[in-house]
Amino acid sequence: MLPTPIFAPHSRRSELLAMIRSNGRVEVAEMPNLLGVSAETVRRDLRLLETQGMIRRGYGVAYPVESGAFESTLQVRSNINPEEKLRVASALIARIGEAQTIFLDEGYQTQLVAQRLPVDRPLTVVTASLPVATLLAPRSNVQVVVLGGRVRGNTLGVVDHWAADMLSRLTVDLAILGANGVSVERGMTTPDPAVAAVKTAAVQSAMRRIFVGAHHKFGTTTFVKFAEVRDFELLITGHELSPTLGNRFTAAGCQLIRV
Repeated sequence: MLPTPIFAPHSRRSELLAMIRSNGRVEVAEMPNLLGVSAETVRRDLRLLETQGMIRRGYGVAYPVESGAFESTLQVRSNINPEEKLRVASALIARIGEAQTIFLDEGYQTQLVAQRLPVDRPLTVVTASLPVATLLAPRSNVQVVVLGGRVRGNTLGVVDHWAADMLSRLTVDLAILGANGVSVERGMTTPDPAVAAVKTAAVQSAMRRIFVGAHHKFGTTTFVKFAEVRDFELLITGHELSPTLGNRFTAAGCQLIRV
C-alpha cells in the first residue's frame, strides 16, 4: 500500500527542491517516506526538476544546480562530497610546482587547498576568501594578500570592482580556481556577476591556472561565464566523474585528472 501523499504535486516538488538545496544533496531512496509518495513519483519529480535545470542526479543522489537566483552557503558546500574534495585538494598540491605567488579563489574547496600548502618554502598567497586568509595568516612561511571590496555573507568572499581592479595590477605564478558550473560548450560559470569579475581578473593575471572541484560541477552551467575550460592547464576532480563525461573534456583539448 502506497503512503498517503502529504503534498500536492507542485508543493511536493517545491519541498523536494528545498530539501536538496538546504542539504546540498539528498539520498533519493529516503525521499518517498519523507514526502509520503511512491518511489516512482519521486523519480518523476526529480526528472522534471532536472529538466528545468534545478538539480542534477547521479548514483542515487540529487544535487542542487546553482543559478543567478540560488547559491549554496559554505556550510552546505562543506557537506557535499567531502571525501572527494579532500582527494582533489591533496592531488593539487603535487602540481603546484615552483610557484611562489598563488591566487586562491573563494570557496570550501580552496580552503582545503590552503590547509595543505607547503610549509618548507616561502609563498605569497593572494586571495578573495576571508576564511583562506584566516587559515594562512598565522603561518610564518606565507605572506597573505587579501583583496579589498564587498564581502559576500554566504561565502565570505571579497567581490566587486575594487577586488577585480586590485587583482588586475598583479601577476601571479598560479591561480587555483573553482567554479559552480564546468561545461565544454559554455565554459566556467558562476551565479554572481561580481564573483565572475574577480575570477576573470584572476585568470588574466595568472601565468598558470588550475581548476579544482567535485565531479557534480561538470556538465552544468550557471549564470555568468568567466573563462573557457581550455584557459586552464589542468582540471582536477574526483574519480566519481563518469568516464563518458570526462572524455568530452579531454576530446575538447583539456587535461583532466580524476583522483
